[in-house]
Amino acid sequence: MSQTIRTKTMVLTISFFFLSMIVASQPITTTQMMKTPSAPFDNDEGYFLYTPIYGRTTYLINETGVVNHTWESAYTPNLDSYMLDNGTILLAIASGNGGLQKIAYDGTILWEYHYTGGAYASHDIVPLPNGDVIMIMQEIKSRPQTIQMGRDPNTFGNTFLPDCLIQVHQTGPTSGDIVWEWHMWDHLIQDFDPDKDNYGIVGEHPELIDINFGEYFCGDWIHMNSVDYNPKFDQILMSAHNFNEIWIIDHSTTTEEAASHEGGRYNHGGDLLYRWGNPQAYDRGTPADERLFFQHQVSWIKPGLPGAGHILVFSNGNNRPTGPRSSIDEFAPDVNNNTGEYQLQPDSAYGPSDLTWQYYLPIQYYSDIWSGVQRMLNGNSLSCSGTSGVFLEVTPEKEIVWTYVNPYPPSEWNAVYRTHYIPPYIPPPPPPILPAPDLECNGSLSWSNIKPGATVHGSFQVMNIGNTSTLLNWTVNNTIPWGTWTFSRTSGENLTPEMEPITIDVHVVIPKEKNMVFQGNLTIQNKNNASDFVIIPVTLTTSASVSSTILFQSFWQRIFERFWSAFLILQQIID
Repeated sequence: MSQTIRTKTMVLTISFFFLSMIVASQPITTTQMMKTPSAPFDNDEGYFLYTPIYGRTTYLINETGVVNHTWESAYTPNLDSYMLDNGTILLAIASGNGGLQKIAYDGTILWEYHYTGGAYASHDIVPLPNGDVIMIMQEIKSRPQTIQMGRDPNTFGNTFLPDCLIQVHQTGPTSGDIVWEWHMWDHLIQDFDPDKDNYGIVGEHPELIDINFGEYFCGDWIHMNSVDYNPKFDQILMSAHNFNEIWIIDHSTTTEEAASHEGGRYNHGGDLLYRWGNPQAYDRGTPADERLFFQHQVSWIKPGLPGAGHILVFSNGNNRPTGPRSSIDEFAPDVNNNTGEYQLQPDSAYGPSDLTWQYYLPIQYYSDIWSGVQRMLNGNSLSCSGTSGVFLEVTPEKEIVWTYVNPYPPSEWNAVYRTHYIPPYIPPPPPPILPAPDLECNGSLSWSNIKPGATVHGSFQVMNIGNTSTLLNWTVNNTIPWGTWTFSRTSGENLTPEMEPITIDVHVVIPKEKNMVFQGNLTIQNKNNASDFVIIPVTLTTSASVSSTILFQSFWQRIFERFWSAFLILQQIID
């Protein structure tokens, strides 16, 4: 990196924190704006959600720029906001070491969490389907710690700042538990000093992070600036800004497994499952292979959207070899869509070798920091040029069809970290209208205190209660496992409502177990309408003794078997 770029980056960083402190010390300003009382999802074109970097208000606008709704916070963002269910937003806040707020549509603070550990929240958060939130954090490592891990001592100062992730679970209105963690500090490799930790051949371990790559970033080493979640694969996608790479890790691990190289759904622990954008970072490429340039907001294109499963990136481009120029990049990772496993050939870089789609923003919308991109329902891509606060909607044919310049806050720099497209509310389809029932049955089958082994009799009636034009075709479904069943009829056809009910006689040879309760159901089914059926419950209890007839026959059988010769003499006398 040139001295000019390093100086510019340092000036922008200092300016950002200085302006943040100025804004934080000033009272909240109220802007007159048009608001509609409608729910936030009733617009046919969808909405756009964003929180200006130097403000405390989150805005929901439509495609004309009209503000539909706002949410107020006591904090400036750090740095993004997300829409949850029922008009609730999730906001990363700049407070101490960082935190988040969950704000309801009516402004109620549903959750306010402040991190108090030994790290600092950085850039982005992402909500999980179960309500937990993953936060990007930046740890502080001392110079001796960093040297022991294999970093070249000549490339950094007194501290070193690797990134990590934490998953926070809400336990109360102002509290939360950290239920999962991942630290890149546990997944390092170095080929600088064989006497230090993590020594190895970098090119043989693409799953590990070379602690000496990016040697010109002396403190803020990786500058992780984006995180996304894929529920299908239970994976996390991150933007390693200073490596010009995206990384994917396994989220199914425990915290202990995430600190190791084994375990989890993919049995790689917390090692990288996939990386893309700059194979130089793991010694499997040259500068000609670099595809990303100081990118922000990497995300999977969500299911149901054009390009679903691909990855979208806002490549800021301030280190692009051909000159500073921002672009929207889309690529298809080499992944097995059934298993979530990524393909890598020996001694090769992760694919693909090139992009699926790319759009260069007009030079006036170049943004060297912040920014983002998202796929829309209509197949267009929504980009945010962060430094100028400009939103662009771009078609697949690379035509700009919508431009919006953020006017808030009016007295400050209008920069926006990124904006989120909220698709139009599509009500769920109404339940199917099922045909009116034609089938009806009368009668029940219940017997009590029956002698074991006896035969019982019962009946029920089948009738058509439908319209005069209906013809009922019915059948008896018997899945009762006990007894031997006989029906006078097991099915019928063309039964009209005008016909008399059909009586079905039932005979059952019951089991021989004494003092038992037997239960089950008969299902009488309309053969032309699966939703039209009647359940006939069946109950039967047997008595504690067998029948007198059986006892009598059993007695004389035993007598005959024992004194059979006497019965022969008796038969001769009778003859």
